[in-house]
Amino acid sequence: MAKSMVVVLLLQLTWISGMQVKIPALDEVGPREYLELRKIQSLSLKFTQQYQNITLSDLEVPLERAPSVQDLQCLADISLWMNAISSGSLWSLRMIDAWGSKPAGILNMNIVDLGNYDECLRINKLIATNHAIKGKYCLAELSFAKMLGIESSSIRTAGLNVGVCFPSSCSSSNIDTLLNRVLQNLFNITHSSTLIKPHTCKTTDREPLSGLTIFTIVLLSIFGALALLATLYDYFICREQSELKPQHFILHYLTYLSLCPQLGQLPTLIKIFSIRASSRALFRVTNPRSNPNVIDCLHGMRCMSLLWVVYGHEYMFGMVQPNINHISVIHWMQQPYQNFILHGVFSVDTFFFLSGMLVIMIALRTMEKTKGKLNVPLMYLHRYLRLAPLIAVAILVYMNLLPILVKGPLDHNGFDNYDKCERTWFWTLLFLQNYATQDICLGHSWYLGVDMQLYLLSPLFLYALYKWGKKAAIGIVVLMVLLLIWLFTLMMVKEYSMLLRNGLKADDSQRWLYFATHLHATPWLVGAVFGYVLHVNRGKSFKLRPLIVWAGWLSCLAVIFACLFALVPYEKFTDPMPTMLEDALYYTLTRLGWPLALCWVVFACMQGYGGMANSFLSCPLWQPLSKLSYSIYVWHILIQELNVRRIQTNTYFSDYEMMLKFWEDFGFTVLVAYATYVTIEAPLGGLESFLLTRRKPIPAAK
Repeated sequence: MAKSMVVVLLLQLTWISGMQVKIPALDEVGPREYLELRKIQSLSLKFTQQYQNITLSDLEVPLERAPSVQDLQCLADISLWMNAISSGSLWSLRMIDAWGSKPAGILNMNIVDLGNYDECLRINKLIATNHAIKGKYCLAELSFAKMLGIESSSIRTAGLNVGVCFPSSCSSSNIDTLLNRVLQNLFNITHSSTLIKPHTCKTTDREPLSGLTIFTIVLLSIFGALALLATLYDYFICREQSELKPQHFILHYLTYLSLCPQLGQLPTLIKIFSIRASSRALFRVTNPRSNPNVIDCLHGMRCMSLLWVVYGHEYMFGMVQPNINHISVIHWMQQPYQNFILHGVFSVDTFFFLSGMLVIMIALRTMEKTKGKLNVPLMYLHRYLRLAPLIAVAILVYMNLLPILVKGPLDHNGFDNYDKCERTWFWTLLFLQNYATQDICLGHSWYLGVDMQLYLLSPLFLYALYKWGKKAAIGIVVLMVLLLIWLFTLMMVKEYSMLLRNGLKADDSQRWLYFATHLHATPWLVGAVFGYVLHVNRGKSFKLRPLIVWAGWLSCLAVIFACLFALVPYEKFTDPMPTMLEDALYYTLTRLGWPLALCWVVFACMQGYGGMANSFLSCPLWQPLSKLSYSIYVWHILIQELNVRRIQTNTYFSDYEMMLKFWEDFGFTVLVAYATYVTIEAPLGGLESFLLTRRKPIPAAK
């Protein structure tokens, strides 16, 4: 039960991004098992002792084939390596010194010793004119079940991860064979297992850039060059001309007219691509209540939800890093504070709520001006052009640039999904990834698929609300109730759950319970109905008695705290698991309760009953970050993953360490988001508006 509850809460966090992780389980490692594991304390020395006189038979080349050139070269290089150790050559000692061993603190659930990655790869010993022995780093996974003879379900998939260093001429198969023979002798076992997977091995050799990688570099260079040229034009020419004194104006009249047609204004295309112009628009803030059509508190709500998502994902990666104190993760999950982190699903529901509300409000406002007409194709085109370019660039960067930007022991070890992207990138660009595949390219993009699909359905609700008003709103409420009933029934009948029950795989629930648009529609529909209510009552002021205001805020906070802390009674390892009924009720009711609580927050802030909450959420400083929110959402996972894959030593898990990592990653993400906003997102948005300048406004939730 204890380990299930750990995975339960972790899944609630990792499903936001589509990534799954494993927490090591060492319940059955007792004194005898611990003494057995100490045999690998000096694994590298055991290896050198066993293969001091290595022969071809040690490589166990299959009888059906002759030894390959690589096999023979590996054998020769290991022989040279062993002889060099005997003579005390420094390069050979470095190759041994780079090995990991039994991790310190294994009873504290530290199961990783990465060795010394850089020391291994820097080995480059010239042996002959045309041959050098170079280091090859691999991450071996030593199974507890195989070493200790334990086959229970709780420990079957667990193992020690130990870095090893070999001559680069040896294949992963050669290394696997040699290590297996060492472990067989150490633990007196006769069977072998796969210790070295090819993707865990690294050398300094670099493959030539692929055509797609070159295309990515050229594409980004074009965006950057356009932005740079437009910015230089803006700064050095138009600025200089606009500051000319009157007597100089006639002298430069012809030049000025050709470059800057209107005094104080930039040519449209220059303004679109100018970083200065985009930055001015980005950092321009409006005073609260300056525009009656703007709900100022939404900027703060969007930014707080974004910070929640990024902070939660920081913990997600922090929990699966090579922590020297993995047991602290288990202890942390029993603390009340963890509920704010692991229940990050509600931050996603906040985004859905805001999206539904803004789509309905903005569109109904437009339909009133056009007498019920809505340019649906143009509406869809605008939405696609708003979202697709940046996520397409992110896919290109992820698949082609990220692999060459950083290398480390954890690279290609569960922190990437390049293979998934190669197979399913087009589903992400079609925004169908949450239904079409289980292998989502950029796991956190599932949210964009759900949001786009709900946006595609929005004209149905818009026409209904415009034509039938309250009756249509009641119909949407009925639809919400039916969706909640369907969700509850699905969980009860199929036993889908946020928890792991009866051997059910997390993938099943993740796909059919969490990623499905129709089961995530409730917060969006609540926002849609609320947006209709705000539209109908726009400009009205509601006078509420203090008792009503207090009751509203207390009810709102009660619902929020219930959503966050309802599972607290089940967090201690000695407590029972929630029943299937309790689990279904919790998951169903919170899908409705959370957006309803947000309705009160928005209403109270709009009507002047928000107090300090409204002052905080409506602060103008949120506005630039709110404009960057989409870029930050797209890039933050890539930045966090990049930094995890750079890790070369054991890490330490604590709330303070996670806070430091959060600000490090978030700060870098904001810089990347700003760079892509002013060079890609804002210019493409401006170009779209320029090309469609004669079109009437279309509704869009930003």
